[in-house]
Order: sequence, then C-alpha cells, then structure tokens
Amino acid sequence: MFFDWYDAAAQDAPTTARLLEVLNRAEYVVIVEASPDEVDAADRARTVVTGVEIADLARRLAIVDGGNGDRCRCAGRPTIMVYDSDGERIACWTLHHQSGLRSVGAFDADLRDGPALTEWLAERGLTGSRDAQVELAAQRAESERRRMRWVHAAPTGLSDAAEDVARLPGREASPDRVPEAAQDRLAALTRYHYPEGIERARALLTWAGTAARESTGGLMRYDLTVQRQLLAEHPGHIIAALVTQAPSPAQLDGAAQLFGSLEWTKEHGRGLPEPLRSTLIAHIRASGTDPMRFRLRHGYYGAEGEAP
Repeated sequence: MFFDWYDAAAQDAPTTARLLEVLNRAEYVVIVEASPDEVDAADRARTVVTGVEIADLARRLAIVDGGNGDRCRCAGRPTIMVYDSDGERIACWTLHHQSGLRSVGAFDADLRDGPALTEWLAERGLTGSRDAQVELAAQRAESERRRMRWVHAAPTGLSDAAEDVARLPGREASPDRVPEAAQDRLAALTRYHYPEGIERARALLTWAGTAARESTGGLMRYDLTVQRQLLAEHPGHIIAALVTQAPSPAQLDGAAQLFGSLEWTKEHGRGLPEPLRSTLIAHIRASGTDPMRFRLRHGYYGAEGEAP
C-alpha cells in the first residue's frame, strides 16, 4: 500500500514544465499577501499579473524538478491564483518560507531562485516575503551571537569542544540534537580539566548560568549539554560547590536553572538544604529573571506559597 502511494506521488512530482503548462493557459494571475483561507480579506495587499508579466512571473517561479518529498505544515503565503480566459481558477499555489512552492504536484518544491521572487513581489507592493527574510536574517544573527556568547563562556580548556557542540547543524541534521560524540568529548574534557567533583560543579554551574540571562529565553540544545553534565554529577558535589564558598551570581543563576528543571526535581525533589535555600531565594528576589520568579512562586526551591 505504501509503495503504491509512493509510486503515485512520484508520478505526480512537481516540475517547472507542469508549472509552465498551467501558466501558458493563464489569462491573469492574482497574488494575495495572505494564506488561501484569507485571500478574500479586503485589507490584504494584492496584485494582478497579466500579459507579458505572466512570463516574467513564470521565470521567477521556476522550481527544482521532482520536489523535496515533503509538505510544509504551515498554510503558506502569499497565495498565487491562476485564472483562464473564462475566469475559472485553474491553479492555486502558495509560497512557503520564501523558498518553496506548493500545489504544483504531490510535494512542495524548492524555488530555483527564492530571493529573485521575493524582490519581484516587493516591486509590486507585496513586501511580506522580503520583510520575513529581513526578520529571519535578524533572528539568525542573534542566534549566532547567542551561540558565540555560550562558547566564549566555556570554562578554561573547553572552548574547542564547546565550539563542536554548538556548531550550527547542517540542513540534514536535527537542530534539537547534539551529536553524541561531541557531547562525550566535552564531558571527557570537563573531567580532565576539572577532576575534582566540587571544582567541576562550580565550573559547570557558572557556565549554565549564561543561559539564564538570555533575552530570547529557553534553553538551546547546547545549553542542555551542560545541564546534562550537572545532572550526571553527584548531587552532594553540586550542593557543596554552592555552600563551601560564596557562590557568584552566575553560579546562582545556573543553580536556579538546574534546581528548577524537571529532571532534578523528579530525582531529588524540590527541597534544598539551608543555607543554600535562603541564599538562592534572596538572589532570585533581588535580581532573578521572570522564569526564576515563576519557579520560586511555585515552590521549585522549597519555598511553596512564598511570593518573591
């Protein structure tokens, strides 16, 4: 059954020739800065393409034959509606992530030149794709800055291994996973450079604290590698690292992240020994982030019912 479906889908693969066959029958094309279910909204920017401009559009819509074997889950925008000389709609395509086209065949297809189509649309008042590209570029730049802040915060001796862990994945790699070999190398080098358990815990807590103050929020995949190392440490070493000498603000940030994680609370509960509990609560009340304060209000540090 699966192979029958796959064979049928392969025969229905998108190609530029199929796209051109439709556009060659077009009397006009309506492009709306909206997903298909919003094309009738009066406030959505739109343009009508006729005459020689249809051939111009066709060049911008050229796709990589065969499709990419996938279908994006988003609705897509803008919507491109093709009409024949009788005013009948003969095709409805959507642009996805400024780089792909849907509904020419069974799969989405990559555009041969997505940026060229983006600029062509912007010249006709449809700037959504260009605006999205600018926003994505800014997000990528900030992601890179955050990644480099994490690498630069690595304890002495771990920078190269940190770079391997934080290296941006290729298209074929999952962005949510770090290769096990890179994680194992980082863990081994951490034990090598910091063989004593309490000293190692202090170094890891300081490093873990860098994620707490990131404005983008949440833990990235590389942040989680440090948290996993802390979770693998003897809990007594972590507690001792925080009470045998005055912890730094970064170490308390890292502790707040660790002690508020589901993995820690599931294994060790929410209670913390004194004076660590009081020290951590005072730190959060004085300068904690919103997530830290949320966890404090909900008793993640053994202070249930106490408002920060």
